[in-house]
This record gives sequence, C-alpha cells and structure tokens, in this order.
Amino acid sequence: MRKIAVEEAFSIPEVAEALKQVARSPGESSDLPLIRGIYDQQGGYGTMKFLDGLLDLEDVRLKDMDANGVDMQVLSLTAPGVQMFDADTACELATLANDRLAAVIGRHPTRFAGLAAFAPQAPRRAVREMERAIRELKLNGFILNSHTHSEYLDDPKYWPILEAAEALDRCIYIHPRGPADGLKGPMGYYGMDSAMWAYGVEVSTHVVRMMASGLFDRFPKLKICIGHMGEAVHFWIWRITFMNSRSQRIGRAPKTHLTMAEYFQRNFVITTSGVEDPLALEYSIKKLGIDNVMWAIDYPYQPSAPAVAFMDAVELDPAAKAKLYHGNAERIFHIHKHTGTR
Repeated sequence: MRKIAVEEAFSIPEVAEALKQVARSPGESSDLPLIRGIYDQQGGYGTMKFLDGLLDLEDVRLKDMDANGVDMQVLSLTAPGVQMFDADTACELATLANDRLAAVIGRHPTRFAGLAAFAPQAPRRAVREMERAIRELKLNGFILNSHTHSEYLDDPKYWPILEAAEALDRCIYIHPRGPADGLKGPMGYYGMDSAMWAYGVEVSTHVVRMMASGLFDRFPKLKICIGHMGEAVHFWIWRITFMNSRSQRIGRAPKTHLTMAEYFQRNFVITTSGVEDPLALEYSIKKLGIDNVMWAIDYPYQPSAPAVAFMDAVELDPAAKAKLYHGNAERIFHIHKHTGTR
C-alpha cells in the first residue's frame, strides 16, 4: 500500500542562516528557545541534531524512507518558516525555498511533493508567490505557521491570501509555532512552550477564531489542514458549537451561516502527525469521517518507524486504510497516483 506522509519538514541553508541571526538577537518571542537550540546549538534542542535532518533531502532522508517503506513525503518549510523576518527578507526567502523545493521534487517526482511557503507580512506579494508556486512550480498546496506577529487569518488584511488559496483550489496547512504574545505567558515553563502543549493551543485558537469570525461564509470552498490529530479541536467541537451559538444569540459573536461543527466538517482536514494513539485516531475517524483524516510522521522531529508501525497496526478495512495512507493526500494535495504533481 502506498504510504504518503503529509507533514514532513525541511529547510534550506539560507533560511537556517537567517534564523541563526534571529537566535542571536534579543527578543521575547516564544519561538526563540527552539530556534536557539536548532540554529545556534544553544541548550538541549541543540543535541537533537534536527538541523541536519531538515537540511538533508536526498541522502539520509531517502534512506530512512526506504528503510520504513515510506513512498512519498509532502515537504514543507519548517516552522516558523519566514514569518519572523521583515517583509522583504521573508518574500525573498519564501521564493528561494519554493524554487529549491520544486527542484528536489523534479529530481525525485515519485518520492516528494511539496507545500509552498509565502510571506503573510506582505499579503499581496504573498498572493503572487502563491500563484507562481502552483501555476509555474506545480507545488501541491501551502504551508502557514499559525500567527504572524501575533495576528491570525481572521484579520481581513490576510483575506487576499485566503481568496487566492480558494481560487487556486489548494489547501493551506496551518502548522504550529510558538504561541502568540497574548497566549505565551503561562506556557513558558516545564517545556510546555512547544509541542508538549503550547503548539496545540496556538493552532486550535487560530482555528476557532477563523470559524467564529465567519470568514468561511466568505470563502466557503477554502480548505484548511491541521496536524497532530486535529490539535484536539474536534474533541471539543460540541462545546465550541454550543457556546458559540449562545454567544451569537447575545451579540458577543458574529452571526454565521453554519455552526462551528459544520465549518469544521466542511472546511478542515486533519493529519495524525506526532500522535500515535489508536483511540484518538478511532474517535477522529468517527467524528470527522474517513475522508478527512490523513497519515503523517512529522519527520525529522518524530521518528518514522513507530509512525509506520502505528498505522500498519490500525484495524481498518483495506479501502479505509488506503484513504488514510495515501488516497486522501492524493485528493487534497493534488498528488498524482504515481508522481508528486498532476
């Protein structure tokens, strides 16, 4: 059975060097502990050699894929992407990263597909890069690392980006980064500021803001993907829906055409990245439907072997497992059944 892993991180030396300079600068961003570890070898993260895995695309990565039976990785520029840079730098590096991504896919069209980076700091320039990435580079969708300068996609200034994604019929994968300024306070302790807790809170907050703002009434065909077993949004969706309907009745939230649960079912898909829990997967499939769940590893941050073993052990009929392992990814990210692009 074809195995397509859909949240697999990479970087390029130029982005790594720019983030190294960020790591050496003063600041209060909640991303800095991880950035300083990965890009400047400071602290415990520096011992994990993540940067080696991010920069390698055609040596150890392919060998790891072969050893674990992973047919394809959908690559995306690792968090925080270009979203901590000034607009000009961000635009230049997004373009460069997308060019490099398209080149490696061209060399390995059966092994890699890719999600294009863009610079939300400059929305209209971002739209031009999005259009180029799909129409010229033939990439498969888009990657966004949650907030940009503590702002979310419900802000109308970012709506040209959403309009472009909808018009291009390409999914935006919202990946975590360190929490926005208004969220980070209590999470800066005990390792909670990243994947242990804060990442899920950050993305789930972003998602609920998008739904509650009513923006999906304006962009009804927009498709958003979130990882890590849906960042727990669908586990809370009944209460989110109930409380939002109450807020709408008393004038604390905008009136929306659909309920929060209906938006989540219609406009969102999720991946398993970094969550190898059979009960969580079973609930996700029952709650969202088999067509809205995809498999992912989160390489190189998560090891491939247990992620493959987890999915192989899931008790599903072959047709359902095929959707999880590759069929949904082929449909949502426009991946040809035999190569990375259509």
